[in-house]
Amino acid sequence: MSNLTDQESGTDNTETKNDNDSKYGDESLENAIAAYRKVKEDAIGELTENDIAKIDQECKIIETREIITHDSKHEPIEIINEKGAAMGPPTLTRFEKARIMGARALQLSLGAPTFIEIPKNATSSLEIAMEELNLRLLPIVIKRSLPNGDYQNIPIDKFE
Repeated sequence: MSNLTDQESGTDNTETKNDNDSKYGDESLENAIAAYRKVKEDAIGELTENDIAKIDQECKIIETREIITHDSKHEPIEIINEKGAAMGPPTLTRFEKARIMGARALQLSLGAPTFIEIPKNATSSLEIAMEELNLRLLPIVIKRSLPNGDYQNIPIDKFE
């Protein structure tokens, strides 16, 4: 047994790994084509020479297709729309409302100044936050994101 590393011994295992990956890819492609051929043959029943030629031609097309081994990295971008919400509903969702009201009620309970005159019938900071939200006076921007990372920042006054 030798204690030499790959670098010291002068061997390179990267080629072996790449060869194994291509062998695995070829094997899975062959398995997929065999499964496709079996499904087509079972669907037709009795095969004529014309049917066999057609299936062979379809399998050749599948064999020559480009195989994508990995997706390229997507950089998130901001979606800009002057009119308002380009993604999602044109109104605030109940989750967005709840988050805004909760955050603003916490701010008010910790002594933040209000944007409106406090109503006489207001008994909690949540009611004041609700009224500020209804009047669209809060300087808050909602960030809506898509699964691919793209997002849109929407000022609260752009919602209906």
